[in-house]
Amino acid sequence: MLGYLAMTLGGILPYIQVVLSVLLIISILLQQTGASLGGAFGGDNFSAAYHTRRGSEKFLFYSSIVLGILFALSAFLTLLLTR
Repeated sequence: MLGYLAMTLGGILPYIQVVLSVLLIISILLQQTGASLGGAFGGDNFSAAYHTRRGSEKFLFYSSIVLGILFALSAFLTLLLTR
C-alpha cells in the first residue's frame, strides 16, 4: 500500500511543482518594489523607507513565502522518492 502511494505521489509531484513554480513566479512579479536604482548601488534613497504592507501587497508577500516553502518541500519530497 505504501509503495503504491509513493508511486502515485511520484507521478503527480512534477505537476505539482510546475504549478507551484508558476504561482511563485506570478506572486513575486506582482509585488511592487519601492527601491530605486540609486539605492541598489549604495546611494541615499529616502523614498525606500520602511512602510507597512497593507491589503493585496501583504497577501502577495505572505503568499510568496508560503509558496516558496511548499515548493522547497515538494522538491525535497521528490528527492526522497527518487532514491
